[in-house]
Amino acid sequence: MHYRLIGVGNEFKFELIGAGPHNVGRAVTNECAVVDPTVSRKHAELRLTETGIEIADAGSSNGTFVNGVQITNGHAAPGAEITFGKVVFRLEQVVVPKPAAAVPPTAQSKPAAATIVRQIPQTGEFGALKGDSGSINKQLAGEVDPAEKDRRKLAILLEVAKGLTKATDVHGLLVKIAEYAFQTLEADRCAILLTDRDGHLHPQISRDRRGEAASGDVPQSIVTQAVVDKVAILTDDAGGDQRFTGQSIVLQKVRSAMCVPLIGSENRALGVLYVDNFSLKRFGETDLDFLIAFSGIAAVALENGQFAERIKAEMLARSNFERFFTPHLAARIASSPDAVKLGGDKRRVAVLFSDIRGFTALSETMSADSMAKLLTEYFTEMVECVFRHGGTLDKFIGDAVMAQWGAPIGEPDDCDRAMMAAMDMMDELDRLNARWQNEGRPTLRIGIGLNVGEVFAGNIGSDRRLEYTVIGDPVNISSRLCGAAAAGEILISDDFRSALGTPPPLEALPPMELKGKSQALPVFRVRR
Repeated sequence: MHYRLIGVGNEFKFELIGAGPHNVGRAVTNECAVVDPTVSRKHAELRLTETGIEIADAGSSNGTFVNGVQITNGHAAPGAEITFGKVVFRLEQVVVPKPAAAVPPTAQSKPAAATIVRQIPQTGEFGALKGDSGSINKQLAGEVDPAEKDRRKLAILLEVAKGLTKATDVHGLLVKIAEYAFQTLEADRCAILLTDRDGHLHPQISRDRRGEAASGDVPQSIVTQAVVDKVAILTDDAGGDQRFTGQSIVLQKVRSAMCVPLIGSENRALGVLYVDNFSLKRFGETDLDFLIAFSGIAAVALENGQFAERIKAEMLARSNFERFFTPHLAARIASSPDAVKLGGDKRRVAVLFSDIRGFTALSETMSADSMAKLLTEYFTEMVECVFRHGGTLDKFIGDAVMAQWGAPIGEPDDCDRAMMAAMDMMDELDRLNARWQNEGRPTLRIGIGLNVGEVFAGNIGSDRRLEYTVIGDPVNISSRLCGAAAAGEILISDDFRSALGTPPPLEALPPMELKGKSQALPVFRVRR
């Protein structure tokens, strides 16, 4: 039994091999890890049958649906639409023909290699994998009935599929793949190489039967042909095989070798699985048949593992970004690593500073707990105002808030957004003060300064602690304007005023002498 869940309107895809159970949930430890806020950590359990899958909802918060009907326990046939929370899938049945074997090499002609297949059909429940070592041929040697041999091979593959789903990370998965290869094949060495974005192979694991690191490089002529041509290779005389002329084959005295590509979705080569022998033992066509089917299962597990790790990393990055960026901007940054350049760059940004007036005197009249509660409520609402208008929280500086618009991703109306955020902060503080006054608590007054200009934006700090921030003269001017603003005032520079698309009512003030500036700067006050 082999089914596939294909995401509808999303990029999730899961291979369901073997009877199960297969767990669906938000936790990455599930066989089908659907990382979405509407999906529970353990959402549902799937069991495969000859006619489809049996679905049992695991007490999920947002329910499980088959063709739009909510179910607690139900059945879905191929073609059905299954929804977990708000994530929709279509169920497909997969039927894959038995893989063809490679033709052994001869001295007269270049042998044809078997084409790799990604999965094999499985029917029924089978016994456990026997023994800790020995070839697939050895385990099947006592079977004379061809049908029984096929059943035993499928039984071993089923156990392999179950074992691979228990790996908690990609490295652990690769270790398990190597262990199963040694358990079922009489190999002296097993190696796994994975491809990068450019299709180049990089070694991940190379071990001998004892589990120790194997010496010598994997023959590049063999693994390169396997991944480039996407074919499975069997050679029972590597040194004399005309297909392979690499020096490493001769130097390492490789006698017999098999190599199969790990083919993922969209026919993409994820890497290769390679085994060889240095002794007189030789691999046969039965071994290649098994390795082809085994690699199909391993490729599915590997692709799911890589996808789960990417989702986990993106969620962690997004949760970190959301401390400082709006959720929408955090999602854009997390899904686009190139959005933030390592080391930083110059950007035109709008900078906002706000500061509480008379905070030091106020803090002397309040207990630490009361002050902490008041500031927490104040900062929470101020940050919401920044986020509501697409800004980035740069930092808290004592009782001051620094925010900016334009880094790491800018918009044409950054100055207008910053202006609306400043006015929103004043309005929100009025509402907070009214509530605090009714509760008999102290009230706060703030001043705000706004400026725009080209700054350096990037990761600043030490090896122990880095912080994404903006620095430059425009930042200093914004801070100086904030310091000059009276309680309840919003002061803006002339550059900022000129950049506004829809300026609010403004009042021109006499040019101000600001610290660090040789000439007085034109300043405007927002009339509220």
